[in-house]
Amino acid sequence: MKYNSSGDSRFYERCGPFNLAQVAEAAGAADIISTLMLTGIAPLQIAGPGEVSFIDHAKHGALLERTRAGAVIVPSDLAHFVPPGAARLVVASSPEAWVQVAKLFHPCVPLKAGRHPTAFVCASAVVCPTAEIGPFAYVGEHVRIGARCRIGPHATIDDGVEIGEDSRIGSNCTVSHALLGDRVCLYPGVRIGQEGFALTRTRNGLLAIPQLGRVLIGDDVEIGANAAIDRGAILDTVIGAGSRLDNLVHIAHNVQLGLCCVLTAQVGIAGSAILEDFVQVGGQAGIAGHTTVGACAQIGAKAGVISDVPAHAVMMGTPAQPRTQFFRQVALLKRMASGKRGPGA
Repeated sequence: MKYNSSGDSRFYERCGPFNLAQVAEAAGAADIISTLMLTGIAPLQIAGPGEVSFIDHAKHGALLERTRAGAVIVPSDLAHFVPPGAARLVVASSPEAWVQVAKLFHPCVPLKAGRHPTAFVCASAVVCPTAEIGPFAYVGEHVRIGARCRIGPHATIDDGVEIGEDSRIGSNCTVSHALLGDRVCLYPGVRIGQEGFALTRTRNGLLAIPQLGRVLIGDDVEIGANAAIDRGAILDTVIGAGSRLDNLVHIAHNVQLGLCCVLTAQVGIAGSAILEDFVQVGGQAGIAGHTTVGACAQIGAKAGVISDVPAHAVMMGTPAQPRTQFFRQVALLKRMASGKRGPGA
């Protein structure tokens, strides 16, 4: 298998070449006068003389010193690592600059406005003419789809759903009982708006409680592949603007996420939990129902949150506890297991 130093043209749009001044402008670096032409982007270790790379941490300094890249995006405190043969594009934030340069060489696939012949759009749906409706997609009654949206193959947009401008609905997604803002991105297989898991015991067995709420998704939200977000029971389930949910995340009914929350893979949030603004949750962590996680709190991977978490706290373990307390307990267990006596023992 041959490794490609840049985006494979079979899968990614490619533009260029661009001269160094154009790349510097995209990166937000100082003006550069040069005849150097650059054809693409690549990581430090495999970049060639016609490619751009970047560094964001001193731990990669050795790679930078050996790179053959024609230009390197670099913060000022690491500029001295750049070898003499490479142009230095000094920026305030190299990851942000890298995003813009990557978009320069690999822009988003342009929309194909209109409806594929195999798509089915109900007569009462209002679909902006600039939107793209992919093969075998279904758009239900009274749906509203904004300008420049893309609805992927086999996606189902159920009755009454509203989708804001510039949104992307991936292949095989299902969306019901939901209002989506602008620039929302759902990756393939996402499920939005299905009934929540709400049961009550009766003499005759379990009885499902009606789920009569909605899912409200703010602007600039991204939801990873095969994630599932249940609609509310009576209150709405809310995903705050700017939030990012990784693959396989599950959000139960009535959950409310604040602004710019980040949930990594396989996180599960039980019903009616509240995560305030800028909360971060590590992979496979679970948060119990009817709990509140304060703003800017961080929940470690595999943690189990069973009670309220104050703002700015860093929690780890099951049940979740403050990080310093968790590490003291781990250290004590290690000493006990090794037969060593702790201080003061």
